Amino acid sequence: MISKYIDHTLLKATASEMDIKTLCEEAIANDFMSVCVNPSHVEYAKNLLSGTNVLVCTVIGFPLGANSSSTKVFETINAISNGADEIDMVINIGRAKTHDYEYITKEIADIVHAANGNTVKVILETCYLTNDEIKKICECAVNAGANFVKTSTGFGTAGATVEHVKLMKSVVGDKLGVKASGGIRTIEVFNEMISAGATRIGTSSGVAIVASSLEVKNDTNSSY
Repeated sequence: MISKYIDHTLLKATASEMDIKTLCEEAIANDFMSVCVNPSHVEYAKNLLSGTNVLVCTVIGFPLGANSSSTKVFETINAISNGADEIDMVINIGRAKTHDYEYITKEIADIVHAANGNTVKVILETCYLTNDEIKKICECAVNAGANFVKTSTGFGTAGATVEHVKLMKSVVGDKLGVKASGGIRTIEVFNEMISAGATRIGTSSGVAIVASSLEVKNDTNSSY
């Protein structure tokens, strides 16, 4: 069921409560895994989704990753208290570029602790990293006890690529999930990411992707 791969995402600065309401209604109608919203919308989304099996995901240190670790920890605690089920945190990309992997591992571990058993996904922002840096940060995420590594914020210079998803999967194996996000707007790209090893997809085009998958299925069935 492809809908359960999808984090139905709305992270625009201009998103209103009405937009979040629509997002949640679409998530319920399509049985998506979660909605992914900015922290200020967590409590509202949680209330709208009460009694459903759709989770609330939010972002921490978003989108640059340049907040202090203590700020990210506070954001995480606040988000969990407001009802967040999943945390997508952005690493400190500057520290990654200077190969301060001890800092990155500790920051992830601190956020995992603050999340208090809730799912933590580590956003690498792969467009800014070399393959070796991607490998090292995936190792940091494993060592820090995270649940997923994630390609992108969607606000960088590029989003998910098949090559980066394969690389991340090759490092984390079955220890962590891999979330592909950024630029995934069609069923064809969705399927490419899943085939490459993604176990979760972040997209604002989930409704269209599910509709396209049903059209393909119907076309296939009608050919027999």
